[in-house]
Amino acid sequence: EVQLVESGGGLVQAGGSLRLSCTASGFTFADDYIAWFRQAPGKEREGVSCLSSGDGFTVYADSVKGRATIFSDNTKNTVYLQMNSLKPEDTAVYYCAAGGAPWYDGTYLSPDEYDYWGQGTQVTVSS
Repeated sequence: EVQLVESGGGLVQAGGSLRLSCTASGFTFADDYIAWFRQAPGKEREGVSCLSSGDGFTVYADSVKGRATIFSDNTKNTVYLQMNSLKPEDTAVYYCAAGGAPWYDGTYLSPDEYDYWGQGTQVTVSS
C-alpha cells in the first residue's frame, strides 16, 4: 500500500519561509515523479512543483518560480518543498502526489495525472 505523509505546514508571516516534507512508504521516489500541489478554499487544486529525482528534472509553477525549491533525500524516501518569501496568496492546503503519468499532458502539474496523494498540510501566511 502506498502512503504519502506531508508535514511542515504552519502559520508564518509574509516574507517568511517554510519547508514542507513528504515521506513515502510503499513507493520509491527515486524511480518516479513526485509533485506538490496546493488548494485554497474555493479554488481548484493547483500544481506547484514536480521533481524527477532520478535525473533532477524539475518544474515550477510561475506563481512560485524563484521562491520555491523542490528536492529529495532518497535515503529517507522524502521529498521537500522549500518555500521562501511567502505571500498571503500562498495560503492553502499543500499536497504531495506521486505515480501515474505526469508527463502525459506535458505540464507535469496536472492533478489528473497522479495516482497517489497525501492527506495535505495547511500553510497559512499572514499579512
